[in-house]
Amino acid sequence: MAETGGGAITVTQKIKGWFPERVQLHIAMLALQFGYAGFHVVSRAALNMGISKIVFPVYRNILAFVLLLPFAYFLEKKERPPINLNFLIQFFLLAIVGITANQAFYLLGLDNTSPTFASAIQNSVPAITFLMAVVLRIEKVRIDRKDGISKVAGTVFCIAGASVITLYKGPTIYSPSPSLHSIRATSPVLQSLGDANGKSWALGCLFLIGHCLSWSGWLVLQAPVLKKYPARLSFTSYQCFFGVLQFLVLAAFMERDINAWLIHSGAELFSVFYAGVVASGIAFAVQIWCIDRGGPVFVALYQPVQTLVVALMASVALGEEFYLGGIIGAVLIITGLYLVLWGKNEERKFMLQKQPALVQAPTSTDHGAPRTTSHMIKSSITQPLLPQSTENV
Repeated sequence: MAETGGGAITVTQKIKGWFPERVQLHIAMLALQFGYAGFHVVSRAALNMGISKIVFPVYRNILAFVLLLPFAYFLEKKERPPINLNFLIQFFLLAIVGITANQAFYLLGLDNTSPTFASAIQNSVPAITFLMAVVLRIEKVRIDRKDGISKVAGTVFCIAGASVITLYKGPTIYSPSPSLHSIRATSPVLQSLGDANGKSWALGCLFLIGHCLSWSGWLVLQAPVLKKYPARLSFTSYQCFFGVLQFLVLAAFMERDINAWLIHSGAELFSVFYAGVVASGIAFAVQIWCIDRGGPVFVALYQPVQTLVVALMASVALGEEFYLGGIIGAVLIITGLYLVLWGKNEERKFMLQKQPALVQAPTSTDHGAPRTTSHMIKSSITQPLLPQSTENV
């Protein structure tokens, strides 16, 4: 037994030697971006197949709730505060913003645009979150310092990029090559997912902006609640539960056809499970681990990778074309994202130098990025770079 135990330890040590934490973090972040990119394409495919925009989020949030509930119950027994009416009201209101409005606007926007531009415009969320925090006086801007100027400039770039995507579609600058068309022609499944036509591009972009505003508003509004209720898994589970109830109320008025609640094909079933399990449950766990180990800046730097992966996937699976306005807007938004991230990182360095006793000094990791404690991540909005919940979209 001792030899077996020793052998197990040796194997574990060898694995850690082959894959140090730096490598594990990069692999996890790449996998996370592929997972989220797949969600954009799978969601659009589900809409093209005719799945209801009400039924889809209901099933997705039910799966996410069922997946999170046992972990929330057993892992957070000690840190979960007693529930009361005040908390329930706050969870309900946050679910309206962070789940119901967020997901509804996303599906409406995706149905009228494309996965590539839905992913591109999501890169503006950190800048919008920063702008909301400034308006609500949660965060202060020092325009006499380079970090403040960088954050303001990044916000302007993101707003400009979103405006370009919305107002200017432009000519087609890329169409899938004949080889990609031949790949789609040999697959009946891919043929059935063909990009939908006859949609309103401008209206779809407005819906996606509403999605980003809801997402950013949720990030800002959840911060004070998490300070009083630090059990994040339970916090998210309650919101998933209330999100299901809210979508069911909407369904009572907007989706009365019983056939809409039936899963008609294996592709529809796959899309629902992918959204609930991969894009919600698994992605949540991976993202929280990466934020804890690598810091929010490290995690956010991978966000534009998702846009590239979505573009490649959508080109093959949906036959998606790329337009000049979308490319220009995506470049502006990604530039703005990095300006905001750089400004936040510089601001944190300044705070560490000015008040080392109030802000924990970063520890070195294998990849050289600063690490923060999970307590700082959970209770602070000083780096609202990526949502730390199951509801990425």
